[in-house]
Amino acid sequence: MTNDVVNVAASGAMHGTGAPSAWVVRWAHLIAPGARVLDLACGHGRHTRWLAGRGAHVTAVDRDETALATMATLANVTTLGADLEGAPWPLAADATFDAVIVTNYLHRPLYPQIAASVGPGGVLIYETFAQGNERYGKPSNPLFLLAPGELLDVAQAAGLRVAAYEDVTLPAPRAACVQRLCATRATVPGENPGIAALYEAAA
Repeated sequence: MTNDVVNVAASGAMHGTGAPSAWVVRWAHLIAPGARVLDLACGHGRHTRWLAGRGAHVTAVDRDETALATMATLANVTTLGADLEGAPWPLAADATFDAVIVTNYLHRPLYPQIAASVGPGGVLIYETFAQGNERYGKPSNPLFLLAPGELLDVAQAAGLRVAAYEDVTLPAPRAACVQRLCATRATVPGENPGIAALYEAAA
């Protein structure tokens, strides 16, 4: 994680062991028990722990080896220490997952690898800070804040189908501007992944 985000994420509500993001919870019905999940820049693993407890097999990736060590003995969890910004992509080029989770993390050069990690029929659940957050605190560096519609552009460029997208200001646990995306990859090229069904299931 970038230092700017690390400072914000020090509490359990961000990258610690607190409750999972409401956005992840909302779309978790798309992650079946036994699904292979990539939790990228997982921190202390609030989503790793929650999803593994629901029966998913989670690969938790972060540069913080101390944080990863707290998850080393958890069932259904594989930890991988990696400097996502200063070293090559740590996974095999053809490695794909049924779900990819990214929260409170932004390093734009990884967009292609993140999208490519979403396998056929898989889902990308992404939530991080957006422009306007500088009014409330860190991160305030524009490099770490999404431009309007940026996650939509990422999904479109990757051939993912958007199930839901929000660009909102959250009042709690502290005020923050965020973008949220849930996008799916068709099981076979050109297939309609049934977005209407996704909306109905999330209602």
